[in-house]
Amino acid sequence: MTALPDWMRPPRAEGWFAEDLDRLPEAPRHTELIHGALVFTLWPRSWWHGHLVTVLTVALMEQAPADARVGREMTVKLDPRNRPEPDLLVTTASYDADRTWFAPEEVRLVVEVVSPESAHRDRTVKLRKYAEAGIPHYWCIEDEDGAPVVHVYELDEPTRAYAPAGIFRGSLQRSVPFEITLDLTELARP
Repeated sequence: MTALPDWMRPPRAEGWFAEDLDRLPEAPRHTELIHGALVFTLWPRSWWHGHLVTVLTVALMEQAPADARVGREMTVKLDPRNRPEPDLLVTTASYDADRTWFAPEEVRLVVEVVSPESAHRDRTVKLRKYAEAGIPHYWCIEDEDGAPVVHVYELDEPTRAYAPAGIFRGSLQRSVPFEITLDLTELARP
């Protein structure tokens, strides 16, 4: 058996904490912290996934109000033991070039584009964790024969759980977290 590199050993008996991610320059890109465990995305992302995240980022940037910014692949520090990295998010935080994470109260929308490697986390674990942290809107985007299908959720404040707000194919129109109109068919075109 091959020995683990030193950087993979937790810095304390209790394991990893959210702030530890900023001190792991050797960690692979897109390393997340879920339940105090490091999660590595080592499987290559598909062209479809990368293309969809890019064009969706641009589309949301074009429609976002002045008080909102769209970010990609930035972590959200949900609590001391959880710091997932959504594919993209909409935040109310001011731009800071040195920022490495957002607090849940700064995030209005989180979007995950499901890949085979992330499917379970995106559909169950992150769905629950983002809701418990109070993030008001969550989109989980699936690939349906090359076309994006967007599962939209809104936070039910009293239960701190997401309620389904619709499944969108072809086009998406939402008034929250801001006015959004998307031609999903156009987003998927190469």
